[in-house]
Formats: sequence, structure tokens, C-alpha cells
Amino acid sequence: MKDLPVKELIFSPLFQGIEEKELSAMLNCLSGSVKTYPKNVSIFRWGDKITKIGLVVKGNVHIIRESYWGKESLMARLGPGDLFGEIYACLPQTAFDGTAKAITDTDILFLDLSRVVTTCSSACPFHTRLIRNLLGVLAQKNLNFSRKIDCLTPHTIRTRLMEYFSQQMRITGSRTFSIPLTRQQLADYLSVDRSSMTVELYKMKEEGMIDFSKNLFTVL
Repeated sequence: MKDLPVKELIFSPLFQGIEEKELSAMLNCLSGSVKTYPKNVSIFRWGDKITKIGLVVKGNVHIIRESYWGKESLMARLGPGDLFGEIYACLPQTAFDGTAKAITDTDILFLDLSRVVTTCSSACPFHTRLIRNLLGVLAQKNLNFSRKIDCLTPHTIRTRLMEYFSQQMRITGSRTFSIPLTRQQLADYLSVDRSSMTVELYKMKEEGMIDFSKNLFTVL
């Protein structure tokens, strides 16, 4: 286990409005501990029972769902400051039905959820703010999943791509934007075949609908 990285954590949405000096004491109150995972190692696996929530301190984590036949779907791409596992920690009898995998060498802070949602005996003044922040994080995640569902609703690869690009334009306020996904990750996110998606992207480029260079896209 590593020392608690207070300076890195202060920027997480979970700790918004909480000062560094209060955060150090709060992490001890919440039984915080940090563990390092090498690249491609699973943090949570299918069937795990989860009692602690994870917060990415350093590195990247992918939340992946697998079908019975092994087809993978990328549900979320997480970076420093992002939470995961909180829904299952709220439902400790429900087994985790996916995989949380470290995509790079990654440090994860684990927090005891029961201590997060219950005001501690010392009545630390920032605990209520922490609960409010957690609700905000959950609301943002719900919005992100709604956007993903909107991308999966269209039947063709082209219409799924255009829905995703439309969302990026609304988020950035520009027709030109960078996406945080590789081609394989984008295909997984849209639940389509990578080769077929790549062919469709070049068709759309030839037809003058879009232009792109690596991860930089422009909707024309």
C-alpha cells in the first residue's frame, strides 16, 4: 500500500470544496488506502463482491462488459479523479458483472463506502459536502451512460458515429474536436466491428461529411 496522495486527490470532483488540510484527516476517517496495479491487470473482475469504491489517482482504467460469448463492450474510460465501483458497493450482495482493468500502470485509492455515506462520530464538517459531491458524481455518470445509450440506439455504424460526433460538438461547442479514444476503443464504445467502422469513417471522409487526422475530427 502507498501513502495517501492528498495533493493529487484534491482536484477530484469527489473532494471539490474540501481543503487539503481537511482532506488528509478525512481520508483516514474513510479508511482510505492506495494500491498500485500494473498495466492490463484487473482491479475488479466479474463476480466480485464490492464493498469499497475506487478512485483513480494515476493512470487509466477501462470498465468492460463481456457477453456470454466473449464479445467485449467498453462502458467507460476513466482517468485521474474518476470513481468506479460505487453502484456495486451500494449493493454489496450484487456481483460485479464486468471487468475494471488498468490500461496503464495505475494507482487506485479505495474508500470504505459505509464510512462515506455515514456521518462519522467526530462529525467532521466536510462530510456532508463529500456526500453531496458523491451524488454529483453519480448524476454525471448517469448522464454519460444516457449519452452512450443514445449512441447505441441507431442501427447503422454511420448513424452511431454521427450521434457520437454530434455529442462531441455539443460538449466542445465546436465542429472540430479531439476524442479520447483509439479506433478500437471507439468501436468498442459504439459496439461495432473496428474494421467496418474504419471503412465507414473513410467513406464519410470521401463524401465530405467529416475530416480527421488521428484523433482530431471535424464535421464539415
